Amino acid sequence: MEYIDGFVAAVPTANREIYKQHAERAAAVFKEHGALRLVECWGDDVPEGKLTSFPMAVQRKPDETVVFSWISWPSREVRDEGMKKVMDDPRLQPYTNPMPFDGKRMIYGGFQMIVDA
Repeated sequence: MEYIDGFVAAVPTANREIYKQHAERAAAVFKEHGALRLVECWGDDVPEGKLTSFPMAVQRKPDETVVFSWISWPSREVRDEGMKKVMDDPRLQPYTNPMPFDGKRMIYGGFQMIVDA
């Protein structure tokens, strides 16, 4: 089964189009380095929780929107190798493609798929 990298971030709502352009540039680089697909989702029904929630996890501010993203890879091995290349790729360095959000509040992780229905 595929391997998935998942991400949740708080993006300034005013930066929606800038974020979309940033993600489109990044998607091309990820795919060049082995990713099968990159999906970016702009939150429109992401409620605050009482104990935990997406907004709480990324410390969303009132002028921000929660973004949920994932990248699918053929395998963990391809992901590990590809991610190293992506991180070294000059097209995704902060001076060429700056993140239009606070990356310190982004949460992410790698996941093994166990069901794909």
